[in-house]
Amino acid sequence: MRDTYFSFFILLLLSIQGSFAQQMPIDFSDTNDDFIGFSGSSFAFNLDPTDGNNAVGQFFNDGSVTSQGFFLDLSRAIDLEVQKTITLSFYAFDPNMHKIVLKLENGTNPDVEVETTRPGISPADWTTVTFDFSNAKLSSNGSTINAEGIYSRVTIFIDIDDNSSGTYLIDDIDDGSEPENPNELDVIYTDLVWSDEFDGANGAIDSNNWFHQTQFPQGNSWFNGELQHYTNRIENSFIEDGFLNIVAIRENFRDQGVTTQFTSARLNSKFAFTYGRVDVRAKLPFGNGTWPAIWTLGRNINENGAYWDNQGFGTTNWPATGEIDIMEHGLHAVNEVSSALHTPSSFGNTVNTRTQVLADVANEFHVYSLNWSPDQISFLIDDEIYYRYNPAVQDANTWPFDLDQYILLNVAMGGFAGAVDSSFDRSAMLIDYVRVFQNNTLSTEEVGISDFEVYPNPANSIINITSNKIIDKVELYSILGQQMLLKTRNVTEFNVSNFQAGTYILKIYSGNTIENKRIIIN
Repeated sequence: MRDTYFSFFILLLLSIQGSFAQQMPIDFSDTNDDFIGFSGSSFAFNLDPTDGNNAVGQFFNDGSVTSQGFFLDLSRAIDLEVQKTITLSFYAFDPNMHKIVLKLENGTNPDVEVETTRPGISPADWTTVTFDFSNAKLSSNGSTINAEGIYSRVTIFIDIDDNSSGTYLIDDIDDGSEPENPNELDVIYTDLVWSDEFDGANGAIDSNNWFHQTQFPQGNSWFNGELQHYTNRIENSFIEDGFLNIVAIRENFRDQGVTTQFTSARLNSKFAFTYGRVDVRAKLPFGNGTWPAIWTLGRNINENGAYWDNQGFGTTNWPATGEIDIMEHGLHAVNEVSSALHTPSSFGNTVNTRTQVLADVANEFHVYSLNWSPDQISFLIDDEIYYRYNPAVQDANTWPFDLDQYILLNVAMGGFAGAVDSSFDRSAMLIDYVRVFQNNTLSTEEVGISDFEVYPNPANSIINITSNKIIDKVELYSILGQQMLLKTRNVTEFNVSNFQAGTYILKIYSGNTIENKRIIIN
């Protein structure tokens, strides 16, 4: 959220938080099942009128327009290749018939929908309604289709094309799939490949690990209306008793021709990586208007003054680089932290985000974590997953997360965090450690007879792989064992143009076969 220019962003965060975390079946047993109403409709949780112990969803149309509806974005997409039918339980407080449309959106194929009618029932009671997507309609033109593909958004319309108002209950939306363990990661990363434990002598930070970003990236200011100067002074960032301190201070400070009322620090890691787990144990600063963040940006960010841009990697503008906000505080209530992702498809008017309320973030340490695989990004707090991102369609618009990212640590002031408390003097984000894990077990021994042809080698851009076998996965490692790239799903080529020259190890997986290749990048 750090490099967006949209002033209404915080309003969007507040309006859509919590809508990106559910999977089938949807039984409204927790707050993740929170549908978003649009065009005058609204959603609330309620209790089953026939069973006071059963939570259900309450859907209300005010009748102001004919296209009112409700949507929920799923953490695990619906796969119409596995199951063509979706059922739900429907309850109306009147004896009338009701037309219900179930629409699937954000998928690998165009939007599809099925319309069915719930018969009138008197007295009121629950009815099971079935939607058969083998006989669906394309939402764009109404033509009949045997729908296929995967979709990550469910949208419901009740009595569409009718201006009648009404309140309805829905329960047990089910596509027949088994629920996943909500705390199970798709990839477990076990090998520590980079860290800073901040256990050295008190004083300056380790310049081998971190770069102070101090230059204004746009004209004479930072993004988002932030009020501080970032400095490389020891007053704003230092090691003390095994902790990194990033300190925001109220003081008049002039730099780059501009005087501000606050100073702080913004650190860029001199380590970048593709896929893995990041763990950061931290306490957050006190005070309204403080905006601490633990996050990542694509190494290819074109941003004046950023470390990797200074090294010549800045080829791509935000948000096409991708941004992963592991933790931010100050955008919501005190002790309510948030995580988010920014991509070309989700910034400004659409934000993939989630919030979590914690106990006393300023006085208690919490571990804020990112688990990033080729297929999904999971956010954890104290080792508990609370948000997953795995769009049904992974392309440059939704998934710019297949190249190196680097870590940023900073405390901003003001901006989207709002006005700074008049009594604020100084406060620090304390970080105990930053750790990055990958799976880097590999051997430099090559097999004698190969099932795979890899060319060209040496290479400086595209490397091709040909084989009579299906290639399930390839991994590329530095000679020191750092995983640099991971690709899955019938891989035939990959791009190394952003990698530094040197020797690398390529691991190729096909069924039970694993082969290693030495690759030279020049």
